[in-house]
Amino acid sequence: MKVQSNNFIPAARIAINDPDLQTAVSAGTHSAFTKRQAAMFANGEAHGQAMRQQAAAIKRHVLNNLPDLLEQAEANMQANGIQVLWAADAAAANQHVLDIAQRHDVRAAVKAKSMMTEETGLNHVLEAANIDVLETDLGEYIVQLGAETPSHIVAPIVHKTKESIRDLLIAKANMPPTDDTNEMTYFAREKLRQKFLAADMGISGGNFILAETGSVCLVSNEGNIRLTTSLPRVHVALVGIEKIVPTVADYATLTQVLPRSATGQAMTVYTHMVNGPRQPGETDGPEHVYVILVDNGRSDIYTSSYTEALACIRCGACLNGCPVYQVTGGHAYGWVYPGPIGAVVTPLLTGLENASPLPHASSLCGMCKAVCPVDINIPRMLLDLRHELVQRGLSDTIWNVGMKAWAFGNGSSGRFVFGGKVAARATNLLQPKSLPGPLGGWTKYRATPKFAPKSFHQLWQEREK
Repeated sequence: MKVQSNNFIPAARIAINDPDLQTAVSAGTHSAFTKRQAAMFANGEAHGQAMRQQAAAIKRHVLNNLPDLLEQAEANMQANGIQVLWAADAAAANQHVLDIAQRHDVRAAVKAKSMMTEETGLNHVLEAANIDVLETDLGEYIVQLGAETPSHIVAPIVHKTKESIRDLLIAKANMPPTDDTNEMTYFAREKLRQKFLAADMGISGGNFILAETGSVCLVSNEGNIRLTTSLPRVHVALVGIEKIVPTVADYATLTQVLPRSATGQAMTVYTHMVNGPRQPGETDGPEHVYVILVDNGRSDIYTSSYTEALACIRCGACLNGCPVYQVTGGHAYGWVYPGPIGAVVTPLLTGLENASPLPHASSLCGMCKAVCPVDINIPRMLLDLRHELVQRGLSDTIWNVGMKAWAFGNGSSGRFVFGGKVAARATNLLQPKSLPGPLGGWTKYRATPKFAPKSFHQLWQEREK
């Protein structure tokens, strides 16, 4: 997927003026946020916060011991019969999948929902090699039909209304006209079931990998992951190197906070633990299982001051709570990962030149940190990225000049008082409907502020006398 994060402002304007998107995103994020609050704190505020801190401690332990845990996970996966491959970047990961497909004469593949394969652009690579690939998550299937990209980490079609989904299924999949959501779902299920039975390869991501047992863990609500990972004769999982979990006990904690934060459920409908290929005497499961451990910039994050970003478990809670995401949706962010965590990881994974203006697409209200199930300090990283943009000369020129002028004016009490008097007299005398130049952004949506007859400084001096 081409990185277009620098176009956030014009893309956001388009989104804000799209009534269908506003209706869909507002309803979707409000529902998810409300359900998250109810599920996370069902047993009281203290219990919910304790779960968050326990999960946060697990992920910090992982980051502190990641190299050793990766080696342990690799050894145990190999002992289970899983073939483990490493990919330094997206191209290497995609090439591994192509090589596997060629080795096993794959002509058709089905995919479970996977942000990693969105990150590597795997679908386009497979299609270019004449391999039929179908998304089996209902939201991803609809996104694929519409030739779009997901707009949310967990809910790919949060930007769509039921009516737009209906029209798309009728136009692209020849669905008989209906407004009934159950009928729409049944139609998609029937379409997908035939693809599951005909597929040579199933492709998935991985929510977690257990270092202790060598298991690949996935969660879902639709059952498509079970079909994707067990029906085809080959299963390939692409997993980021940060997704390691030390023990089963640790996984028991993380698999509680993930669904609570993502969908407001105590547990997802399906929890999968893939332990390897079909064993002698077994009748179910794939003949071959491959796990591709993908770096794609994560090692660079790991050795930077932004290491904490790798603790993310991709629940989407920060998106649902963010006042900016709630009005722009996900596509405005211009890459795979939207919302507050996307504003951090997009420049870290694709280059700081792709940062601006994402670090500024935040009110710094702190909601993203408050709802994060592993307590990632996203606001701090957004501020650090803003600082880096200035340091590297990548920030907006007008903004830089304005901040230097502001710093000069506030550098001494004399200049500060003088500037206030000039601004007060000019504004109150002229009473402009809009402020000049870049300051016009303020008065475009607000009345010109009026200065008080006396400044706080004057009132304080008079009181002291």
